[in-house]
Amino acid sequence: MSAQLDQILVQAATDPDVMETQEWLDALEAVIDNEGPERAHYLMERMTDLARRRGAQIPFSSNTAYVNTIPADIGEHCPGDLEIEERLRSWMRWNAMAMVVKANRLDGDLGGHLSSFASLANMLGIGFNHFWHAPTAEHGGDLLYIQGHSSPGIYARAFLEGRLTEEQLLHFRREVDGKGLSSYPHPKLMPDFWQFPTVSMGLGPLMAIYQARFLKYLHARSIADTANRKVWAFCGDGEMDEPESMGAIGMAGREKLDNLVMVVNCNLQRLDGPVRGNGKIIQELESDFRGAGWNVVKVIWGAGWDELLAKDKDGILKQVMMDTVDGEYQNYKAKDGAYVRANFFGKHPKLLEMVSKMSDDDIWHLTRGGHDPHKIYAAFKVAQEHKGQPTVLLVKSIKGYGFGKSGEGRNTAHNTKKLDDEAIKAMRDRFQLPIADEKLAEIPFFKPADDTPEMQYLHARRAALGGYLPQRRQKADEQLIVPELSTFKAMLDPTAEGREISTTSAYVRILTTLLRDASLGQRVVPIMVDESRTFGMEGLFRQIGIFSQVGQLYEPVDKDQVMYYREDKAGQILQEGINEAGGMSSWIAAATSYSTNNRVMIPFYTYYSMFGLQRIGDLAWAAGDMRARGFLLGGTAGRTTLNGEGLQHEDGHSHVLASTIPNCVPYDPTFAHEVAVIMHDGLRRMVTNQEDVFYYITLMNENYSHPGLKPGQEEGIIKGLYLLQPGDKDSKQRVQLLGCGTILRESIFAAELLKNDWGIAADVWSAPSFTLLARDGQDAERWNLVHPTDAPRVPYVTQCLEQSSGPIIATTDYMRTFAEQIRGYVPKDRSYKVLGTDGFGRSDSRAKLREFFEVNRYYVTVAALKALADEGVISASVVAQAIAKYGINPNKPNPVNV
Repeated sequence: MSAQLDQILVQAATDPDVMETQEWLDALEAVIDNEGPERAHYLMERMTDLARRRGAQIPFSSNTAYVNTIPADIGEHCPGDLEIEERLRSWMRWNAMAMVVKANRLDGDLGGHLSSFASLANMLGIGFNHFWHAPTAEHGGDLLYIQGHSSPGIYARAFLEGRLTEEQLLHFRREVDGKGLSSYPHPKLMPDFWQFPTVSMGLGPLMAIYQARFLKYLHARSIADTANRKVWAFCGDGEMDEPESMGAIGMAGREKLDNLVMVVNCNLQRLDGPVRGNGKIIQELESDFRGAGWNVVKVIWGAGWDELLAKDKDGILKQVMMDTVDGEYQNYKAKDGAYVRANFFGKHPKLLEMVSKMSDDDIWHLTRGGHDPHKIYAAFKVAQEHKGQPTVLLVKSIKGYGFGKSGEGRNTAHNTKKLDDEAIKAMRDRFQLPIADEKLAEIPFFKPADDTPEMQYLHARRAALGGYLPQRRQKADEQLIVPELSTFKAMLDPTAEGREISTTSAYVRILTTLLRDASLGQRVVPIMVDESRTFGMEGLFRQIGIFSQVGQLYEPVDKDQVMYYREDKAGQILQEGINEAGGMSSWIAAATSYSTNNRVMIPFYTYYSMFGLQRIGDLAWAAGDMRARGFLLGGTAGRTTLNGEGLQHEDGHSHVLASTIPNCVPYDPTFAHEVAVIMHDGLRRMVTNQEDVFYYITLMNENYSHPGLKPGQEEGIIKGLYLLQPGDKDSKQRVQLLGCGTILRESIFAAELLKNDWGIAADVWSAPSFTLLARDGQDAERWNLVHPTDAPRVPYVTQCLEQSSGPIIATTDYMRTFAEQIRGYVPKDRSYKVLGTDGFGRSDSRAKLREFFEVNRYYVTVAALKALADEGVISASVVAQAIAKYGINPNKPNPVNV
């Protein structure tokens, strides 16, 4: 029976008019043959549209057959010398293996990963040899987000290139002495090498998307020519389960980011097992990405399958390919050719007949697309040239490729870091390395002489593409001029009598001044997440516009207002919508532009403080790793400032979180002059000095008058503590009141109560940064520890408080942990009491919330009196009188437990 007749008989069971169906199919084939697949696609779309408009319920399918997207007869072949490239890849595989195995034979706790690079080696090789351009005078350079677990392979390549030494490879994961290589891509640890930290799963894809959009932003605003640059992001199929991996693919499609290529290495495995054992991850991802507007290219099968697929006239092979689940595919590569014959081709007698003349070895060597240089090159070429959409390449590979029985395609492959002698010998033989048997036990690194054809080819390919990658620029070549502090005079002066403003308003005025600055104005990047009106920043919409690649295709509903919503192709604001992760990713792209684009940008990301570090803490940590520079502004900060919003909105711990990032410089200012001094200091450090720090500044929406800057206060503001308001000099009974943010004002009021009601003087200290005070104290403490014979250093906070007398009471709108940071640096003979807002927030007036959390002026006063009573300066009965006088309920539950 002919294959065509067989197919007709199968169709007849469900098709009421087989001959009519065949006529339609023949007509479609004729269109494809004579006018091309694009015309066929157009006609099918028109017919589908017509059927839907006539009432036919035709569901959308975003999946295609489980075969390569690029047909075998039209895919471009790799123009390189594939024999040389294969030898180079083999040497890189060997050196990567040797580096990890050597490290773990010496110290079994170091770890390391081999199987991810083993599955990626062909893809990385094609990219490095033929596609990825390094920065030059004519080309800004492509940006690579390397799959983090493949770092040993990147080191192995750099070793052959002469960029890393054998000593560095021998110190893989041994960094403390300054000779080693970091476990994963870490710019903080290897600032000349890695650009992007990617091994925290999901962050690489997310940051890459916003990086690509930021390149479009720079180009549209004529700050840098980025038209010929691409962002290439490599990630694993298991990584795509992270919400961050897929969370922004809609934005990439909507923004038509054709400068973005995402390569998903589909080796079908996670750490513990298959990604979709009962399904097909490639088909799932194809549907997701195509539905989001991406160009999807599947690279599933190597060239060996082309002949079999060409023979598959009745579609049986394609159907079995589709019906076979990933758990089975994984199993095939963990077994042998005989197993594949019996369990894959054995699913249909015609398939067994198809491979009857092939040996088991022939079947075993039917490769997956991720290990076929020609298939990879063709896909990369399509991605490089595609316009109007981002491209995702779904590339099927084998985890642990080349490990044989030691881990190829097995669940244990991810953890493979120790190979026995037999496995090492098998790997040597498989990749044909010229290493003698007697040397195998040493697992020697292999690097041929520089004049060999392979090494000359390696260098020539990178020379043709502008130089070596990855590489990182530590400082921008340009130097921008930061204005003098006096530029912000309006914020440095006292507020006019009867005028009250918030620190948020002060920040907006400073930002507006910067936007008008001749040197910095165009480099300011305001980033917002749909709270601009909350922070009083909507005036910037019309002033500088919101970036949109298409401009504004509609008339805004508020066009008749002064501050209408204006989108513009050259807009300066990045408006991310209700999307904190996107806002932070845009901020990271701008904050590292000095390195990636050789352009200093100054990003200001403004958001609800509760929805910052708590929500995107992993991204903030990555920003520290990337040596980001910029300003994070946490608006409506503090547990009791945003009084009406309640538990989910009230932040009492963002400064505790900020303190965990070493190069984050955090402040909680109270007054406009503090905001101005701090921001000016940030500009000096990050723009003038190009220091690798970023600033976290909390802002409040509470309006009050501001005293203005007094001469000499600048240094104390920057260091984190200064005397704001001295108490009565003649009083014998004295306390020190410390505070920050809006709660500092409660300390100021408490000072009045102490003086007027109890005759006690209080010095009021503004402490814009308890965290910086603590870090300074830790530095002094550590220096004293290792320099026991030298004069001891005295922490700054100790120096300040030693000049005063009496108990010290610190009150903030944050958890007690925040102010407790400096307890060890308070003068030893002084008591130190901390009031804070531990517990969950809730809705009420500010006054009631501060009473509830016991941080209002009355609790500050009582705490000061209690400290004096504890020292025997006053009677405990005075404290009781104060509790009664101020209506404090001693039986009130602890707010932490409510």
